[in-house]
Amino acid sequence: MDVNSPFLQRLDEQLSWIPEWAVSLAIVALAVMFAWWVHALMFRGLLRLVSDQNLFRRSLVGRTRSPTRLALVILSAAYAASVAPLSAGQAEGLRHFMIVGLIILIGWLAITALHIWLVLHLRRFKLDSEDNLLARKHVTQSRILQRVAETGIVVLTLSAALMTFDGVRQYGVSLLASAGAAGIVIGLALQPMLKNLIAGIQLAITQPIRIDDALLVENEWGNVEEITSSYVVVRLWDWRRMIVPLSHFIEKPFQNWTREGAALIGSVMLYVDFTVPVGELRRRLEETVKRSSLWDGKVVNLQVTDFRENTMEVRMLVSASNSGRTFDLRCEIREQMIDFIQQRYPSALPRMRTEFTNAPPDARLAAAG
Repeated sequence: MDVNSPFLQRLDEQLSWIPEWAVSLAIVALAVMFAWWVHALMFRGLLRLVSDQNLFRRSLVGRTRSPTRLALVILSAAYAASVAPLSAGQAEGLRHFMIVGLIILIGWLAITALHIWLVLHLRRFKLDSEDNLLARKHVTQSRILQRVAETGIVVLTLSAALMTFDGVRQYGVSLLASAGAAGIVIGLALQPMLKNLIAGIQLAITQPIRIDDALLVENEWGNVEEITSSYVVVRLWDWRRMIVPLSHFIEKPFQNWTREGAALIGSVMLYVDFTVPVGELRRRLEETVKRSSLWDGKVVNLQVTDFRENTMEVRMLVSASNSGRTFDLRCEIREQMIDFIQQRYPSALPRMRTEFTNAPPDARLAAAG
């Protein structure tokens, strides 16, 4: 709109009693409110269009809603500034506001684009599949790198926004140039965060743990539920959550039961009398695992591994497709085998042996003397 048009001139004469700063503020506010309203109507229509579409399209519209609203607000404010009677100081302040908003918008769009790319990339991998080793590898690597990249984008965005202010820019330049005591203090304060951040990058590259891996950490067994930029959430078997710093998995040993595959071999120990027929136990074990839906058909074995004073140690090995099924199969084997021994060979259960002699009392006293 031409600022020299008769309409604007007559409007300026009628509103000459109102301060110019108030007129400028009103024009900018009306432009921002109009842009907000147009954006709300536009996205309401988009949401209706994709309501019957797949989850990705609905997520795409939802994720881009806020960044596009900020973009429209910046554009409307820029147009309002071109027609509003702004002074030099007001124009400079509004220009600074739009520069900061544009920097934030670029960072926001970068994070949104990263999230959309990650969703598209991970759609090919299913964690709920039977053999999910490849899926867990890609999900873990992508999630860790996403959080590291998001942290870097946020830091760069805030730095760029703060550098638009003269005081902060001069302070930042002098701090980087001097690298004095303040830099040392900040470096020491940020050491735990930087340590975990570097550990996260190492975990993403080397992958000693992945999402849904079965771990034994601090004598607690559980599955990796979430990996953030500073800690790992381990879901324990009783639904508790253990929070472990990322650096723990770089500096301390732990057990990963699903490092190369989800299948595991479980052991069941029996302590029975020496008279138990080992061959019958072996046949019963093979029959039991073949009837079980938990067995993966790979490993079944029974061996006598040790003799003790009163019992014989029998070890049974069975395999299953994952740690949870292995644990359930071990419990099933225990129940079935002890029931078999009780029913068929009750005398083979562990027992104490005592020998009684019929020697006369004089002979016992002589032996004791």
